[in-house]
Amino acid sequence: MKISLKIFLGYFLLVGLSAWFVLIIFVDEVKPGVRQAMEDALVDTANVLAELAANDVKIGKIQNGNFATSLAQYNTRATKANIWGVNKQAADYRVYITNTQGVVIFDSSNLALGQDYSRWNDVYLTLQGKYGARSSPIIAGDKNSDTIMYIAAPIKDGNTIIGALTVAKPNRTLLPFIERAQTKIIRWGVLLLVLSLAIGTLFTWRFTRKINALSDYAKRVSLGEKATPPTSSNDELSELAHAMQTMRTDLDGKQHIQNAIGHLTHELKSPITAIQGALELISPNMPSADQAHFLAQIKTQSTRVQTIIQNMLGLAALEHQQQLTHLSDVNLNDLIQTQIAHLSQKTHVLQASIHTACRAPFQIRADSFLLGQALYNLLENALDFSPPNSTIQVVVTEENHQISLTIQDQGVGIPNYALDKIFDKFYSLPRPEFAANAGQKSTGLGLNFVQEVIKLHGGKITVQNAQTSGTIVHISLPIA
Repeated sequence: MKISLKIFLGYFLLVGLSAWFVLIIFVDEVKPGVRQAMEDALVDTANVLAELAANDVKIGKIQNGNFATSLAQYNTRATKANIWGVNKQAADYRVYITNTQGVVIFDSSNLALGQDYSRWNDVYLTLQGKYGARSSPIIAGDKNSDTIMYIAAPIKDGNTIIGALTVAKPNRTLLPFIERAQTKIIRWGVLLLVLSLAIGTLFTWRFTRKINALSDYAKRVSLGEKATPPTSSNDELSELAHAMQTMRTDLDGKQHIQNAIGHLTHELKSPITAIQGALELISPNMPSADQAHFLAQIKTQSTRVQTIIQNMLGLAALEHQQQLTHLSDVNLNDLIQTQIAHLSQKTHVLQASIHTACRAPFQIRADSFLLGQALYNLLENALDFSPPNSTIQVVVTEENHQISLTIQDQGVGIPNYALDKIFDKFYSLPRPEFAANAGQKSTGLGLNFVQEVIKLHGGKITVQNAQTSGTIVHISLPIA
């Protein structure tokens, strides 16, 4: 399936589901919303009529008093009104009044006079001083029948309830308003859906046209043809085209491969030369002490060659890795303590100490092996450049939704000319005079490895000299 069709179908599905969801929810809310509005109006009506009927109920003239006469005149009045496009032609209220026993003593429709309504919620609750309301079908027991809403209000003599007045209104009187609202909602919803699809079609066509141009460019490049990257008003697509052009240039020139081979050759030349020199000098007649010295030198340089090759292979694999594949929840405090424990023997020999200050048990999403190796490299590097009896400080804090980790040693610091080179491949500074391996250099791959690991974790690493003495390494990592 072409990407243009995938984008269009995805957009159609998203818009369609959104429109359907909105319409269903909105339509479903119209009916209860209108009924709630009618219930609110009936509450006010019932309370007003209860006050008007109170005197007739109190004196026992509810059947032929002023209230009954006025209500009868209302029912015979020709009611004509146009309510937002819906014509109202007649009164549709029913009013009945019950005494304190729940017996109907007045009914504007003469349907239930003398009947016991004390079990109905509207009467039962109102006579107890509570809010009385119910909705019952017109035909008892028929769930599909239209319903009538009954709202009651107490009739009082002072603070004493002497009866209940109920106003009833069929819910079918709301249907014209509900149907009209639903019709408008559906009509505008369909129009919006059609408009959205038209916009989606145009967007898909414009977007996929640029992608097809990039695809054609990539095919021409793979065939070895000369081609100019397509231009686009879309910033992301322009960046992609530029990235493809840059990649083509790098691959064509193979400059990065040549540089790597050149560095590796240069670094291997020194230990191999040392090994060859030792082999030429060593002889069976040489004193055992001299033999041991040259053999130790051969072993040291052989180990260095092996380390360079292993580090180079590991770094090459890391550079080609675009994202982390073994993520887990890592307690950064525990990870630091683990690396410190791995360096305990070296710390003991140097009579140095590593102090940590972590304000909280920070949790991050990380590759525990890679991040642990990076921290190990940094701590080991700090020990290599620190004098005996010195202290290395490790501090972990939270700043601006980022975990901030600093490692500060008390060493000689980094020369100014080397500050912008220490993360370069194969760049290394000689160990200081007080170190056991004074004057020697490392493979120059450790800090480059650390930088790649931190980048893969979405963080940043910087190195600077302290104001007094030593070096400060600062790492920022996103919080999980």
